[in-house]
Amino acid sequence: MTLADAYIGLGSNLGDSEATLAAAFAALAVVPRSRLVAHSSLYRSAPVAAVGPDYVNAVARLETALSPQELLEELQRIELAHGRDRPHRNAPRTLDLDLLLHGEVTIDEPGLVVPHPRLHERAFVLVPLHELAPALELPGLGPVRGLLPAVAEQPIVRLDRC
Repeated sequence: MTLADAYIGLGSNLGDSEATLAAAFAALAVVPRSRLVAHSSLYRSAPVAAVGPDYVNAVARLETALSPQELLEELQRIELAHGRDRPHRNAPRTLDLDLLLHGEVTIDEPGLVVPHPRLHERAFVLVPLHELAPALELPGLGPVRGLLPAVAEQPIVRLDRC
């Protein structure tokens, strides 16, 4: 069984976001044919290209034997179990799980783009990703640490609770 390191972006800005992310970590820990290796601290950030309450964000690392499509289906199942609704793009949400990376693969097909197409533009992804894997190389983008200066002006605050 071949395992891939997959990185998942988590976000919530409706309800008790910190509790929701804790529950999402627990759900990720039981994804079939996968193992939750680690997760970042929680971070608070303002919505990007949207309105609404601040987000609580984090990144998790899984080792998985699931294909990118299978993993995406599991992530969407977890979102639905937490009341995820998709009324419009960038709408406030109870839980958002984004497949950021799946090993070193690059995918560009309807419904699935890996690496996530905007991960290099978002402090709420890069900062927790850097916390987890400071030496990580992003396919087609370079080292995560090298991308941080471009998002340095985006406000993000590490929360004391994990």
